[in-house]
Amino acid sequence: MTLGSIPLATPDLKIADGGRKNWTLVCAPVMAETVDQMLVLMGKAKQLGADLVEIRIDFLKNFSPKNDLNILIKQAPLPTLITYRPKWEGGQYDGDESTRQEALRIAMELGTDYLDVELKVAHEFYSSIQGKKPEKVKIIVSSHNYENTPSVEEVGNLIARIQATGADIVKVATTSVDITDNARMFQLLVHSQVPMIGLVMGERGLMSRILAAKYGGFLTFGSIEEGVISAPGQPTLVDLLDLYNFKQIGADTKVHGVIGKPIGHSKSPHLYNAAFKSLGFNGIYLPLLVDSVANFINAYSSPDFVGYSYTIPHKEDGLKCCDEIDPIAKEIGAISCMIRRPTDGKLMGYNVDYLGAIAAIEEALRASNGATPASASPLAGKLFVVMGAGGAGKALAYGGYEKGARVVVANRTYEKAKILADKVGGQAITLAELKDFHPEEGMILANTTSVGMKPRIDDTPLPKESLKNYSLVFDAIYTPKWTRLLQEAQECGATIVFGTEMFINQAFVQVERFTGLPAPKQIIRDVLVKNT
Repeated sequence: MTLGSIPLATPDLKIADGGRKNWTLVCAPVMAETVDQMLVLMGKAKQLGADLVEIRIDFLKNFSPKNDLNILIKQAPLPTLITYRPKWEGGQYDGDESTRQEALRIAMELGTDYLDVELKVAHEFYSSIQGKKPEKVKIIVSSHNYENTPSVEEVGNLIARIQATGADIVKVATTSVDITDNARMFQLLVHSQVPMIGLVMGERGLMSRILAAKYGGFLTFGSIEEGVISAPGQPTLVDLLDLYNFKQIGADTKVHGVIGKPIGHSKSPHLYNAAFKSLGFNGIYLPLLVDSVANFINAYSSPDFVGYSYTIPHKEDGLKCCDEIDPIAKEIGAISCMIRRPTDGKLMGYNVDYLGAIAAIEEALRASNGATPASASPLAGKLFVVMGAGGAGKALAYGGYEKGARVVVANRTYEKAKILADKVGGQAITLAELKDFHPEEGMILANTTSVGMKPRIDDTPLPKESLKNYSLVFDAIYTPKWTRLLQEAQECGATIVFGTEMFINQAFVQVERFTGLPAPKQIIRDVLVKNT
């Protein structure tokens, strides 16, 4: 399907204006109990930049079909899609089926632009209208699977069944069990010979809603208000249009993202998408909720999937999926950045965590000691305690060792701490032992565990009474910015370094590696301040 082959129901949809790079419409679901409330929401949808509204009449109380539909369709400030979703297809309507279909026929006669009819009753509905459909009205025949995403062959057969009904537009919505499910939907979208809405529901399906623009989907949905969604995993209109710059996504847009689990807390999409936009770089950066790195890399081997940041807990698994590894990343045993080399498609692994974290710690030490930036590293000779021996822990331990610090690795399991400590000529202890560990004053502490991260913000990896022996405390967590660990460290008189500093320093490096252009540092800083 080519972008130009999609039949549009209304000539007033300005699809190609303002340098827009795709034909995928942005549809705002409207759900309310009264007609007046729906009209207000439609006005908001228009203000926010939606192309059309899906009027979910199954949410209306005291619904009077002829009167209510006439008002909603005639007074809508945008083209309309009428949906009257029954409970058996995931909606609210639980009444007589013939009454429901009569309301759909009324909407069609009143001139709605689009009408959603479920596959289960499509033949029955088409028989009832006897070919008397206004040319303007386009019928979307839909199928919703709330359990999983079947194979390409199974969904392909489903699409053929939908097409056989006489549908103007095919809609298939499945549910994500794994992020790789989206790849099957993209494959079907690209090869579809008819206009198709292909979406994967749930948090792992978010990329299907955004990349619909890249793969030629007929429309995608964006909610008017956060949390008020018509299907799981739906982004807001604001995120879709502003954060992900949806209208600028084209078939040649390069895909980047942050690979982690959990990933909903990540601020990375805000930073990188703003940087890409500022640089005029044709790229998108997505939050990628990945269960298996190997499966993800295998599923998205297209040359357009070009770069990833890695976060907890996938930094070590990411390294195993690289074709080539930077020597420093190999030494650390974890990557934080992966780039597909354009010349041969090989995956290159790097670790830039230690650059960001160590630079932030050194800067804070120099500021507190009054030393000039040109002097030797203020970490040299210091006792540097690293909590955690995962990917970030390895990066910090290696970075401290490189700067001449005496490294102590504290981990929940002693064996893992010992392996890392031996690599950097340091000492290993357990986290339990760390509470009473104070061989000297003025130590440096770096937390790389996830203890204290949202949503468990009241947790801390080390009791307050143990913090009095440290002159500086760094926490790699940046959501929240003020972790309990940092608050209590400050109360004990220590200099504190926020995880945001490590995050921002490594963001500068990664933006430059992804784009080949100088990072817009002030824009990145401003966006981070706005979103923390």
